[in-house]
Amino acid sequence: MNINIAATKTNLLKVKKSLELTREGFALLDEKRKILLQELTAIIDSVDRTQETGNAALRQAYRTVDRAVVSVGTKRMEELSFSVDMSTEIFITQRRVMGVTVPVITARVRENPPYYSLYDVNLSVDEVIVQFKEVLKAVAVLAEKKITLLRLAEEARKTIRKVNALEKIYIPYYAEAKKSISDRLDEESRDAFGMLKIIKRTKMKG
Repeated sequence: MNINIAATKTNLLKVKKSLELTREGFALLDEKRKILLQELTAIIDSVDRTQETGNAALRQAYRTVDRAVVSVGTKRMEELSFSVDMSTEIFITQRRVMGVTVPVITARVRENPPYYSLYDVNLSVDEVIVQFKEVLKAVAVLAEKKITLLRLAEEARKTIRKVNALEKIYIPYYAEAKKSISDRLDEESRDAFGMLKIIKRTKMKG
């Protein structure tokens, strides 16, 4: 490694300080990397479970739709769908995980029942409404977790890149610079000491 730094005590102190700070930065970033990877492992498992739960809820809701259609007919089902007075509001706030801003997403369903007469509607129609409300909430939770996963993964990638740079480039550079300057200063000190001895002997002979 080519170390192009003047061998002075001032530069040696600077290099020692830089090496110390770099090692401290490496330790902090390496700890952050470990925590991020733990968070990622947990969120991946959570995303998988939420995805499975959402898919199961959606399949169940569509099966209920099929039963309702069989019960009241396609045309009547369409008419009932237009009578449902319901809207969905999405609320998004934020929180921070290891310095990363991630969303907190909540889906709230606003409704104004009753939508139709209960006497001429099969129970399956009511089940459809209830189940699709749950599906909407599950979609919001899944969106929150997937966005969190993507942002944490990006932060982990950046952190790993920084950790590798510190470990493989900067720490070896400053360590080698410290050794090189120390060796040159020691050599200069020995040369100066040898020169003083020669001068002293010369004066004694004179």
